[in-house]
Amino acid sequence: MNLGNIILVAAILLFALLAFKQISAIILAPVVSIFVIVFSGMPILSSLKEYFMPSAANYVSSYFLVFFVGAIFGAIYQFTGAAESIARFIAKISKGKFVAPIIMTITGILTYGGISGFVVFFVVYPIALQLFKEANITRRLIPAAISSGCWTWSMSGPGSPSIQNVIASENLGTPATAAFLPSLISSIIMYILIFVWLEYRAKKFAKSEIFFVDNTLKYQLTESELSYDENKSLPNEFLALIPIITILVAFNILKLAVETSVTIGIVLSVLLFYKKIGNPGEWVNVFNKGAADSGTAILNTAIVVGFGGIVQETQAFSDLVNSLVNINISPLIFVMITVAICAGACGSASGGLGVAFNALKDIYLSLGINLEYVHRISTIAAGTLDTLPHQGAQITLLNICKLTHKEAYYDIAITQIIIPFIICFVFIGLVNIGIV
Repeated sequence: MNLGNIILVAAILLFALLAFKQISAIILAPVVSIFVIVFSGMPILSSLKEYFMPSAANYVSSYFLVFFVGAIFGAIYQFTGAAESIARFIAKISKGKFVAPIIMTITGILTYGGISGFVVFFVVYPIALQLFKEANITRRLIPAAISSGCWTWSMSGPGSPSIQNVIASENLGTPATAAFLPSLISSIIMYILIFVWLEYRAKKFAKSEIFFVDNTLKYQLTESELSYDENKSLPNEFLALIPIITILVAFNILKLAVETSVTIGIVLSVLLFYKKIGNPGEWVNVFNKGAADSGTAILNTAIVVGFGGIVQETQAFSDLVNSLVNINISPLIFVMITVAICAGACGSASGGLGVAFNALKDIYLSLGINLEYVHRISTIAAGTLDTLPHQGAQITLLNICKLTHKEAYYDIAITQIIIPFIICFVFIGLVNIGIV
């Protein structure tokens, strides 16, 4: 490993360490970027102006509307109770069985329908807490159950309105349903593997006599945190599914832009759930909350993409790419490795994809393989090393769940790093045997 590579690894470790200390990505990204700039012998101010800021600004310019409409839609589903209605309905069907996998399924359905993962965290957590309590399952599995639904099969599956799927489509000119059959098979296998793992771990914890009440956990919950209003008035669960289904139909069948599709879902959800908020002033607050969330979400991601913009200009990054190009490996494995590395450096799937396509799009286009395969393997690979411990979303979720990395990260890593990597090879295998 040369000095340049050591600098990049050190920068990622610094990013992770400071993120653990809950320092905002808005501060971290420029600070760590300056670290890379200084030790790479680049001019500080001009590098920030020419590489860092344009990368961040281009990401905002390209994807702000996707974040904006998604956050508005999510806010409506959060404050009208529509998301909770769907979650409770699915949980009721399970009748206390497969609790952790059911939570994963709930979050996956909500995010596949266009609701932001960050919104889903807050909606699903109290439901998960109650179900885990009733089933006497350890809280340690809640973060993995929630986040594996948000960032795996629902993110990379064919037709998903996720920002990752949109980024791949816009950069490669491919449809959201790219490589539909092998993508569908891969997504189903990923869902099954995660389902089996979560259920296996729940039983293993029970066998080891580790249950919901666990005095060894660093943070204990209060009675108020465990309270749950089962009589809360919510929209009809089937009615709540209509805007989600409409978005998927508009996006995948009518081939409307994702921004247009989600906007149709917003209008429809306001009409269907208007009485749940009622007061026009309160509706304004809902829209304000969604708009504020979108600004925070895209800025946090864009600023990390800015860090990636610095990384891609270093000699170490160029050397890494050249070494991979010169190795006799499958083009799809090349895409998988490079996207995964970028996602790991950024601690973000969408940020990593943005960096990968900014730096390597021409190489991807020159590989001479079906771009729909490149699309799908890149979206799956983006959901691997993005889940290293410094990922902001995981830190947020662990804080919500009042758990530490030591207590909960192992199952997060298995469900969102190891299994997605396995699925990358499953997808490549399906393509190689002619399933198209």
